[in-house]
Amino acid sequence: MSLLEILVVVSVFSILGILITRSILLTLGGGKKSESLIKIRENLNYSIAVMERQLRNADSIVDCSNSDTVSITYLDQNGIASSFSCVAGSGGLAGYVASGSAKLSSDTVNITNCSFVCASSSGTPSSVTINLEGTDASTRGIENTIVTAKTQIFLRNY
Repeated sequence: MSLLEILVVVSVFSILGILITRSILLTLGGGKKSESLIKIRENLNYSIAVMERQLRNADSIVDCSNSDTVSITYLDQNGIASSFSCVAGSGGLAGYVASGSAKLSSDTVNITNCSFVCASSSGTPSSVTINLEGTDASTRGIENTIVTAKTQIFLRNY
């Protein structure tokens, strides 16, 4: 075998090795992104489900002026005041959605955008539109993804 033949074989195998390594890394990155997406979506859906159940059964919204879109206070069917609020992350901590003093969203999800918009008109029950946006708190770069969730809840007319 000549030196030229050996160099050609080595270069072909190195190109194949590079291509195979890149495809494996892309596959692993896609898997992590999918896991991140599922985790965020489940967390946002859980938070919205809890808020939806509580607000749908609420007697009334305390202040429907939309002066503060990061929190909403309501009276439940027993007349007890309660609230939902968006808490921004600070000092390396992730943002979250809170119900009174408890967290609705997990520490593994960072709530980046959150709003409560109330609409009230005569003849129809009040409605609340909830917008949530979250990212995975532990994933960075191309594997991270932003998930948004939006719902409109109509209060029951007692």
